[in-house]
Amino acid sequence: MTQLKPGDKAPPFAAPDQTGRTVRLADYAGGKLFVYFYPKANTSG
Repeated sequence: MTQLKPGDKAPPFAAPDQTGRTVRLADYAGGKLFVYFYPKANTSG
């Protein structure tokens, strides 16, 4: 797996949001996006 460095463009991806709906990076094309994620282990999520 390639590690990204600060400033690198994100690769295309899809992931479930907090409601289970699948969202894709491409859904936000042309805008700015802040992606925050954390491991489920040791959290209430």
